[in-house]
Amino acid sequence: MSNRVLNLLVPIISIILGLLVGAVVMLLSGHDPVAGYTALWNGIFGSSYSIGETIRQISPYILAGLAVAFAFRTGLFNIGVEGQLIVGWFAAAYVGMAFELPKIIHLPLALLAAAAAGALWGLIPGILKAKLHVHEVIVTIMMNYIALHTVNALIKAVSDGSYKTEKIHETASLRSEFLANLTDFSTLHYGILVALAMVAVMWFMLEKTKMGYELKSVGFNEHASQYAGMNVKKNIVLSMVISGAFAGLAGAMEALGTFGNMVSRGAFTGIGFDGIAVALLGANTPLGIIFGATLFGSLKYGANNMPNEAGVPIEIVSIVIALIIFFVASGYIIRVLLSKMKKKKEAK
Repeated sequence: MSNRVLNLLVPIISIILGLLVGAVVMLLSGHDPVAGYTALWNGIFGSSYSIGETIRQISPYILAGLAVAFAFRTGLFNIGVEGQLIVGWFAAAYVGMAFELPKIIHLPLALLAAAAAGALWGLIPGILKAKLHVHEVIVTIMMNYIALHTVNALIKAVSDGSYKTEKIHETASLRSEFLANLTDFSTLHYGILVALAMVAVMWFMLEKTKMGYELKSVGFNEHASQYAGMNVKKNIVLSMVISGAFAGLAGAMEALGTFGNMVSRGAFTGIGFDGIAVALLGANTPLGIIFGATLFGSLKYGANNMPNEAGVPIEIVSIVIALIIFFVASGYIIRVLLSKMKKKKEAK
């Protein structure tokens, strides 16, 4: 069994195991798993509206997955994608509502503002890691909470005490009348094209540039990279900045596409944390992340139909999704078991 086949089998087996155990949970709680998963399927593919909303949900997951994966590929663990997404959301919403410019300038400016805000939020743990050797996991976790409460305060400041910002101008919007009409007036927007473009950007940066080679090299072995003449500290900071920029763009999908503004939040969106599972499921590769994000975006939106159509409580739905995430995160164990099976067959 080649590594390529192994890389393909691990996520597939993880998903199947998650769905099977989820079915057992539904059975034990007195619900029909066939009806539950049928409702899930209908929630994803049941109508053109559902398909449009599912694709719309996928966009921020792709970018959150890219943010986590980029850091992983360069030897860092960015748990702060959620906070970087939140500050990117606010930056895009603010630029979208505060300025009146031609669309050709306004929309790219709002996207750049989101990327810059996320990059800034990634810069701080990057500097602390590079200069003071403070572990990025601790710093990025704390930065999530700082982002949440700072943005809530900023929303009040720019909206005269209100709990939400004003709607963005049409010139900064990713909304598409064509896509809305195509999907029975769903909120599908051009953000999916931005997300797919960033997949190509990440692949090009890591695989086709000297910068990408150095970033990966530092991730594999800092000491060997330093011996080879690479600036390890600079590459650590750069990695966190680029990762944060991807996360900031995930926030822009919500600000400029889905909602058109930002509301004060009492809790995290969860997209940034799910980005970890998306990256793991996609084996930290740009193409794999598209499939991982498709799975999670589909589950998140389609699961909303399970309580309505199959009577499965939302708590059980959350458990089913969590089980799939659990098995995805346990992919290493599945990989080890498959490798052992391969060795046994070779020994015979």
